[in-house]
Amino acid sequence: MDILETDAFDRRQRRNMSCALLLSLLPFFLSAALFFYLWTPDSSASIMSAGVKSAPVLLLAAAVLSWNGGQSVLGVVGGLIFSAVGDCCLVWPDLFLPGMAAFGVAHLLYSFTFLSSRYSAYSSSSSSSIWIRSLYLILFMIGGGFYIYMYPFLQKAPDSGVLLPAVGVYIALIVLMGSLAIRTRNMATLLGSLVFMVSDLSLALQVFKVVAPMEHGHVVVMVDQKERRLGPELLDVRLHGSHQHRDSIVGQERLEYCLLLPNQT
Repeated sequence: MDILETDAFDRRQRRNMSCALLLSLLPFFLSAALFFYLWTPDSSASIMSAGVKSAPVLLLAAAVLSWNGGQSVLGVVGGLIFSAVGDCCLVWPDLFLPGMAAFGVAHLLYSFTFLSSRYSAYSSSSSSSIWIRSLYLILFMIGGGFYIYMYPFLQKAPDSGVLLPAVGVYIALIVLMGSLAIRTRNMATLLGSLVFMVSDLSLALQVFKVVAPMEHGHVVVMVDQKERRLGPELLDVRLHGSHQHRDSIVGQERLEYCLLLPNQT
């Protein structure tokens, strides 16, 4: 197989993989569209509304699982499942703390994913280490500043004794996730983590009555949730697919080389 044939085969494989990826994500997009179609601002909490809200995330987890297999259960898929649990809990205001705990576990699983070898290809040279460390510092300062700003409002909450440490731990987990996303040096992962943080912080401002509820605040949070989760998952799937594709090309070239070798001797 010459260079031109290898390049054409490579392009066909990438095109086929992209089409297969879009088809596997079609249920996710349809369920997300169904959520925005059925949701109303005054809808009451129910099992049906919780199912409609969590269905897109669960379908996205199924798509990632079909591509990456069981190895992603303790990473992206696990994070998506716990995110779906958190979405269900937030339907009922009384389950806010369990929902926050579920999202905290999701942050931990995403952090483990960003530490895995799947993202090791994005390591940078030492020349950019100062810039990266500066971003770490800025992120931790934003997290700490936000907690200090929220502290008086958390003290006024009915469950302030539990909320004060719980919110502090949650902010630390989401900042850790964002810092590890910076470590990947991948723009899609970084933007997804930043959108995740903005979404959660805007939700906290509304839940604890720091600001008045926005007219379309729920829609904004849900759109941010879908975008923030889709970015790393697509990257994870593409990385997995590219590794498989690369291995198949190498294997095919080795086979052709072995077949041609006896004729050359």
